[in-house]
Amino acid sequence: MNSNELDFHLPPELIAQSPAPDRAASRLLHYRRTGGVIDHLHFSDLPGLLRPGDLLILNDARVVPARFALRKSTGGKIEGLFVRELAHGRWNVMLRNLGTFTGELHFEADPTIAVSVLGSKDGEYEIQVRSTEPAAALLDRLGRMPLPPYIRREKEHDDRDEMDRSRYQTVYAKASGSIAAPTAGLHFTPELFSQLEKAGVQKAFVTLHVGLGTFKPVAVDRLEDHAMHVEAYTIEPLAAGAINAAKSDGRRVIAVGTTAARVLESQPAGTIEPKSGETGIFIYSPYAWKHVDALITNFHLPRSTLIALVAAMVGLDEQRRIYATAIAEKYRFFSYGDAMFVE
Repeated sequence: MNSNELDFHLPPELIAQSPAPDRAASRLLHYRRTGGVIDHLHFSDLPGLLRPGDLLILNDARVVPARFALRKSTGGKIEGLFVRELAHGRWNVMLRNLGTFTGELHFEADPTIAVSVLGSKDGEYEIQVRSTEPAAALLDRLGRMPLPPYIRREKEHDDRDEMDRSRYQTVYAKASGSIAAPTAGLHFTPELFSQLEKAGVQKAFVTLHVGLGTFKPVAVDRLEDHAMHVEAYTIEPLAAGAINAAKSDGRRVIAVGTTAARVLESQPAGTIEPKSGETGIFIYSPYAWKHVDALITNFHLPRSTLIALVAAMVGLDEQRRIYATAIAEKYRFFSYGDAMFVE
């Protein structure tokens, strides 16, 4: 497939800059692959669309406040993005505006903490952070939420404000380590989960820590030439058992988001085993789905690996039709935007 087949024009005003006041009040485009029927609903209508026994698979990754700022001794500001902690005090990061500077750096929000750059490779840096605090605690205190670049904030607006810290996080986030939110899950509320439970819908959690791959556009002509970053995931025994039971009973396994879908489809056909590992799976047409029967997802960026996954589920022509319909109906796109349910 040529990557330009996944391109489309999106009016800038449809890129959501803030979440809906109520998570479950987001709009929901319902698409049925049998017949290609499209309905326009709200996320709060989901319990009426699902069947008793359906199993929702949700990604419980928790977003780290991964953006931070450093200062050079010359006064210049360096923007940083935490990727992972290699060992205590040793971080893998992305840095912008470092240039050829080789001196000592300090956190802008806490100049008592010194930082040294140990080396770089493929645009990523390894730094030494001289602090007794673990990375998670330090970033929670000094970092900002890693909002995607298409969400604009005024200079005087602090990305750390309570709205973004709360709303760019699912209500069930648990396992800290992700640098982007599993956005399909942002629409769920405790009240909605209660309604789903009463309707006989089950749920189970897996973990996939979204990494740099989510920020990497498809820049090659042929889709299959795109190199995916690997991301760490975990399937606990409880989730594996729930998935296997649903599959054995002939009940639907519904992935909430492309991250949950990638965890499941990274597993061999047949029985799901509890495990932790890394996945670099890239799902695009044609693809034979092994475990996922239906998908809840947001609307994704043009020429992205995420829209390729959606096209692999519905077909390229239908993906184009669905997105053209969503644009015509003025759905809100991307992380803070609306959702679609494909069954």
